[in-house]
Amino acid sequence: MRLGTRRATPLTLAYGTDASQLADLHLPTDSNADDALWPVVVVIHGGFWGSGYGRSLGTGLAADLAKHGVAAWNIEYRRVGNGGGWPSTLLDVARAVDALADIADPASDGRLDLERVVTVGHSAGGHLAMWLAGRHKLQPDAPGARPEVRVRGVVAQAGVLDLVRGAAAGLGNGAVVRFLGGTPEQVPERYAVASPYELLPIGVPSTLVHGTKDKVVPIDQSDRYAAAAIAAGDTVDEQRLKGVDHFAPIDPRMRAWTACRTAALDYRA
Repeated sequence: MRLGTRRATPLTLAYGTDASQLADLHLPTDSNADDALWPVVVVIHGGFWGSGYGRSLGTGLAADLAKHGVAAWNIEYRRVGNGGGWPSTLLDVARAVDALADIADPASDGRLDLERVVTVGHSAGGHLAMWLAGRHKLQPDAPGARPEVRVRGVVAQAGVLDLVRGAAAGLGNGAVVRFLGGTPEQVPERYAVASPYELLPIGVPSTLVHGTKDKVVPIDQSDRYAAAAIAAGDTVDEQRLKGVDHFAPIDPRMRAWTACRTAALDYRA
């Protein structure tokens, strides 16, 4: 049975048994009755991997994406303070993306195009968005290795992309160290697995949207990642937004979000 006219209310689906292992599936809100498959954008909220923040940060973005003809998968995951951190957070986001195939697609009546999956994430969610695109590089025994659903494009919104540098800078009052359970000197193997910078090249095109007035995640996180990724052969579009702060990219009313949405939609082709 086809779903018929789309509804604005998302479907909340569990991909695990923990209260945080769920996601909201926002389907396109037009009434197009053809059988074309919908591209998917995975929305990943930030909050320095901490339990004080949740997927409500991504609800407006997911709803806006659905208005533009894509299915948006706004994921929750275990965070530091509620069972997350190393390796639970990584395992959860990996499972959430793979669940597009066995949970979200059946719920959409088979309308998801799993060959056109893009990740969009803000701050720590930007880290997870980029890590998800690069996890195919991991050794088979690493958390999140061997993806069932591959990512074809990434939009990192003020992303924390170099965890070693982020730990050294004390981002989020030590959030990187809390997330990985130690410093780069104490648990170097975790940083090697979890940091997108350490996985380069990932072979997936990315867009880095970062404001020049970001006081939470400094723009050098995007600057250095872009330079290293391009040098390694990856395709990267860095958009340095003059005068933009840390939170503008997740405000659907702001031009910073429009830049993120446009980049995500461009990866549909």
